[in-house]
Amino acid sequence: MSLELIGITVLWTFLYGYLIVASIDFGAGFFSYYSVLTKKEHLINRIIDRYLSPVWEVTNVFLVFFFVGIVGFFPDTAYYYGTALLLPGGVALLLLSIRGSFYAFANYGARKSRTSLFLYGVTGLFIPASLSTVLTISEGGFIEKTATGEVRFLAWEFFTSPYSWSVVFLALVSILFISASFLTYYASQAGDATAMSILRRYALAWSGPTILASLLVFAGLSQHNPVHFGRAVQDFGWMFALSFLCFVCAVWLIWKQRSLGWAFVSVMFQFFFAFFGYGASHLPYLLYPYVTIQSALTNTTMGWALVIAFIAGLLLLIPSLILLMKLFLFNANYVKGEKTGNKT
Repeated sequence: MSLELIGITVLWTFLYGYLIVASIDFGAGFFSYYSVLTKKEHLINRIIDRYLSPVWEVTNVFLVFFFVGIVGFFPDTAYYYGTALLLPGGVALLLLSIRGSFYAFANYGARKSRTSLFLYGVTGLFIPASLSTVLTISEGGFIEKTATGEVRFLAWEFFTSPYSWSVVFLALVSILFISASFLTYYASQAGDATAMSILRRYALAWSGPTILASLLVFAGLSQHNPVHFGRAVQDFGWMFALSFLCFVCAVWLIWKQRSLGWAFVSVMFQFFFAFFGYGASHLPYLLYPYVTIQSALTNTTMGWALVIAFIAGLLLLIPSLILLMKLFLFNANYVKGEKTGNKT
C-alpha cells in the first residue's frame, strides 16, 4: 500500500471514530432537550447524563486528529478548502464552544437551565450539519479556481444544490439514529425499562428517515457527480449492500428487543461499510477535480513521520477508550447509578 493510501486510511479511521462517538453525544443532547419539551426528562435524562459525564471530554480528540492530519498529509487541502469552509467552519467552532461551555458549567446548574439545555440540544443538530459541508464541497462544483489562481467559493450554487441539503439531512437523521440505538442498549444495561422503551421508540422512529436520506444522497450524487456515483455503485456496491443488511439486522433486533448490544454493533457496521465505501469510491480525489491524494501529498519524510505518529496515537487512543468504557460505560454499578462520576 502506498504512503498516500496509508495516510488517508488512517485519517478516515479517525473520522469514522468521530462519526460514531460524536453522533451518540450530539443525539443525546437533542434527546435531552426534547425530553424537557415532552415532560419526560425525569425518565431518560439520568441515562443520558450517566453516559455523557465520563465521555464528553474525549469526543473531539478524533476530530482534532483528523483536521491536523489532513493538513499535515495533504497541505493543498488547506489552500482549497480554506475559503469555502470559513463560514461553516467558524459556525462549527462557535457551536463547539457553546457545547463545551455547557459541559464546563454542568455542575453549576447548566443542566437545570432551560436556555442551556436548548443550546445544548440545538448544537447537537447544527454541528454535524455544518461539518457535513466538507463532504458536500469535496464532490466539486462549489469551488472555482480562476485564471489568476484565486480560489472562489460558489455560495449560491452550494446553498441551492439539492445534493447539499440531502447530505445535511442525512447527517441530522444519522446522528439521531446512532445515538438512540446506543442509548437504548445503555438503558437496557442499566435495567431502566421505562427509559429503554422511550429510547427504543426513538431508534425505530429515526431508522426510516436514515434510509430515506441515504437514498436521497445517492440520487443527488448521481446528478451532481455521475463519475463518483458510477464508481460507488459498480466497484463498491457490495459495501453499501452489506451496510443495508446490517441496518436491517439492527432494526430487527431493536424491534424484537433482543441482543441490543449486538444491535448497536450492527449499527456501527452499517455506518462502517457505508462510510468506507463512500471514501474508497471517492478516491483518488480529495476535491473534485483539483486535489488528489497523489498531487496533494506532503514530502515522503514528513509523510512517513505523520503515519507513525498517527498510528501511535490511534494505538494509545483505543486502549484509553476501552479503559474508559470498562471503568464507566460498561461498569454494572456505574450504569445502574450506584457509582457516579459526578453529582448532577
